[in-house]
Amino acid sequence: MNIVFFGSSGFSVPPLRSIREHVTCVVTKRSKPKGRGYLLDDNEVKKAALELNLPLIEIGSFKDEEAQRIRDYSPELFVVVSFGLIVPRWALDLPTIGPINVHPSLLPLYRGPSPMQWAILNGDEETGITLIIMNEKMDEGRIIHQERVLIKRGENMIGLSDRLSARVAEMLPGIVDRIGAQGMMEGIEQRHEDATYTPIISKEMGRIDWSKSAVEIGRQVRAFVLWPTAYAFLDGRMMKIFDAEAEDAAREGTGRGIVAGITKEGFFVETPKGLLKVREVQLENKKRMRAYDFAQGYRGLAGKKLE
Repeated sequence: MNIVFFGSSGFSVPPLRSIREHVTCVVTKRSKPKGRGYLLDDNEVKKAALELNLPLIEIGSFKDEEAQRIRDYSPELFVVVSFGLIVPRWALDLPTIGPINVHPSLLPLYRGPSPMQWAILNGDEETGITLIIMNEKMDEGRIIHQERVLIKRGENMIGLSDRLSARVAEMLPGIVDRIGAQGMMEGIEQRHEDATYTPIISKEMGRIDWSKSAVEIGRQVRAFVLWPTAYAFLDGRMMKIFDAEAEDAAREGTGRGIVAGITKEGFFVETPKGLLKVREVQLENKKRMRAYDFAQGYRGLAGKKLE
């Protein structure tokens, strides 16, 4: 099989490695300059492709001249995993067998760019992995494989993403081999009337609303741990919260955002329903640290209000 692999995030790397023997080219999003020095930060897929000695095409969009090089590899199959760009019709028509996409949700639920975050944010007990035959519409193709995966209690975006990526790497070689031997499956039409959609995550989505319950805020912390990270303001300075969970969730609170106490497990913040136990934080211009250590070094933290 002659496969062109599309991917741009760490989620893509284990699947890429799992079918490396079939991959003749890797396509990834071109890195953007960032930081004060405007240096390019190579993504993990680029690093993996170079390590595996695979030809690499970097594009900012399919209008780039570089994108036309995909034709040179005469692909039989596209495998698209967390790529980050919409693949246009002209490209989808290139592989002689077809294009398939791996999506980390139980499609048609959570179409779009952030399915794992929204499953955690909404408190779902399970999510899943779906492989579809791609078309021009976002995540609307026919389903050729789907399986359910339980979300573990207290699991954050990092843990869930790592588990789903590893599972994709386990299943993908068998599916690719089957397609190579038997051709593309017919697939099953999605129930489009049941579709839900996820938005692009913005920095503002990380801002904690202390009128919400401790359970809801704990989900927000876990869902957005990678980006943008849940945050509040303490004495006018941004404080990122990397790890927190609801405690005494049924407790009716009177304060909103008030630091109610400190223990070696962290510090506790009042919400209208339940306490939020904060375990790991980073104050603006300071290093990331255990919440207890932070509390020990921040005079008068108990009783202060997080905004």
